[in-house]
Amino acid sequence: MDDVKTRSQKLIEKVQVDEKRKKIREIEAESIQPHFWQDHKNASAKMKELSTLQKEVEELDLLQLLIDEGEYKEAETILEKLETLLYFSSDYDKGDAILSIHSGQGGTEAMDWAEMLFRMYTRYFERKGWSYDVIDEDFGEEAGIKSVTIEVSGQYAYGHLKHEAGTHRLVRQSPFNADKLRQTSFALVEVLPQIEEGNDIVISDDDVEFEAYRSGGHGGQNVNKVSTAVRLRHKETGIVVTAQTERYQNQNREYAMKLLRAKLWLLREEERKKQEAQLKGGYKTPGWGNQIRSYVLHPYQMVKDLRTEYETSQTAAVLDGELDGFIEEELRKLS
Repeated sequence: MDDVKTRSQKLIEKVQVDEKRKKIREIEAESIQPHFWQDHKNASAKMKELSTLQKEVEELDLLQLLIDEGEYKEAETILEKLETLLYFSSDYDKGDAILSIHSGQGGTEAMDWAEMLFRMYTRYFERKGWSYDVIDEDFGEEAGIKSVTIEVSGQYAYGHLKHEAGTHRLVRQSPFNADKLRQTSFALVEVLPQIEEGNDIVISDDDVEFEAYRSGGHGGQNVNKVSTAVRLRHKETGIVVTAQTERYQNQNREYAMKLLRAKLWLLREEERKKQEAQLKGGYKTPGWGNQIRSYVLHPYQMVKDLRTEYETSQTAAVLDGELDGFIEEELRKLS
């Protein structure tokens, strides 16, 4: 009882509920102004923020009410859910995300593994009630995918997904080999925040080389006939991004610019973290050299996170999108 009361008070203080109420009043006042909906994109983002804040405040009020009434069992259930808010402290944690999956060396095996990860994550998004759009996809020649980039929209999407970045390793009997030999495959997951235009990441037209080309792979009648796909190269850093799944070039260009802004933000963050690591030590870039999780399907069944030590033998459930256990442990131990 005392533990629940203490934790609840700590939570309410740390999440600054009064500040959330103030922000709600500000957005509500702004939304009734005649010019509010002239910028539909900004207005939609504001209303989305309002909905998130209102839901959080309602749950915090309910928590306080249950504590006041002595309903500690019910209060603890809500408390455990709300405590995850304490782990979302960075500017972009509450916003949307861009998740990319890249197959590693190993040909068809690795491409099939990348597609399995794509299915796993999209099932997870559906479980969370998030929406997503594929903005770039490069299919394998025989099966699977070489790479895929997904725009993910949902409450705290980036905050939940950011620690999934790194190398994911699969061990299984090969379905592409008649002898069913044991095969190890790798895929890289990248996670970036969605950074809207007008943020502190500023890109001018002169900073970018633009190229339009014909989309490849699967698609509708438009594919391979019109140059709707977009490739952007940032001159200063050499970063190249592509987008090709939309029917119109302008839409693909908008997606590509989102991805470029996120990549430039990541570059800046990596530099900041490297500088901090010189003082604190221990930081690892979430790239190919940093294996974060193993998925073993043969000779036994186990998925294990190598950073948090969290593991489960329910491999089918994990590959079907049941990632909450892994992500909650990441938030507790890595945030």
